[in-house]
Amino acid sequence: MSDELEAKLAELDGALTRHVRPDTFPLAIRMLKPGDPIPKGLRMPSEAFHENWIVCQSIGVARRYGWGIVIGRDDVICPLSAIAFGFRAPNDEYIRGQAAVGMYCENDEAAANLEAATWRFEPGAYEYLCVAPLSRATFEPHVVAVYGNSAQVMRLVTAALYQRGGRLESTTGGRLDCADIVIQTLRTDEPKVIIPCNGDRVFGMTQDHEMVFAFPWRYIDGILAGLEGTHKGGVRYPIPVAMRGTVTMPKHYQELLSHLKARDDKPS
Repeated sequence: MSDELEAKLAELDGALTRHVRPDTFPLAIRMLKPGDPIPKGLRMPSEAFHENWIVCQSIGVARRYGWGIVIGRDDVICPLSAIAFGFRAPNDEYIRGQAAVGMYCENDEAAANLEAATWRFEPGAYEYLCVAPLSRATFEPHVVAVYGNSAQVMRLVTAALYQRGGRLESTTGGRLDCADIVIQTLRTDEPKVIIPCNGDRVFGMTQDHEMVFAFPWRYIDGILAGLEGTHKGGVRYPIPVAMRGTVTMPKHYQELLSHLKARDDKPS
C-alpha cells in the first residue's frame, strides 16, 4: 500500500471521527476478481477459525472487533448473499423465489419479483470480499461504509451533497442489506443510505437505531470537503440543539423565587 493511500485512509477516518463520531469502526470494502492477490493482514474465517461467516456477520466483526476479514465461496453459507455476490450461480429454485415465499412474500409471483430486483454481481465476476476498518485497511476500498444513527447518517448525506446539491437515491427490499451496501453502491457508482435488513440484525448484531451510509471511494475528496464545509456552516454532530432563552419554571419555583427576591430587596 502506498504512503499516499495510507494517508488518505487516515485522513478520512479522522474526519469521520471528528464530524460523525460513529460508535463502530468505519469500513473499507473491496471486491477481488479471480486471480487478484489477497491483501495482507486479512483473516479468512474458513482457514483462520475453521468457521463459516456470512457477509453481514463479517461486516459486523470488522466494525466491532476491528479485524480485517476476507470471505469467499468456501466461507459464505448464506445462499442469498453467495448468489448476490456472484460466489455461486443462481438456480431455478432461487429465481422462482422459493427462498422468499412464505417468509418475505405471500406468493410465488411476489417472491420471484423480489429476487429479480435484488442487487447482484454476475456469477464468477468476483472471488472474494475484503472488509476492514479504514484505520487498519491494507487495500484501496471500492466502497466505504459507516454505520450510525439517523443523525449521523444525515451528517454524511449533507456532506455528500455539499458540492453538488441535489438528492441521494437508494432502493431497499428490507433484505440483503449487504448487497445494498456493496453491490448497489458499486453498480450505481453513487452514495447510498441503507436500512439494515433482518439478517444483519440477527447475525451482524446491528442495533435498531443503526443505519448505514455507503459511498464509492472516488467520492472521498467530496466527502472530506463536505464534512468540513457543512461543519463550518453549522450542521454538526452531536446536533447543537436550541438551548438558549429564558425557560418557564414550575409555579412553586416561581413563587419561591419571588419570595427570595422580596426578602433580598428589603432594606437591611
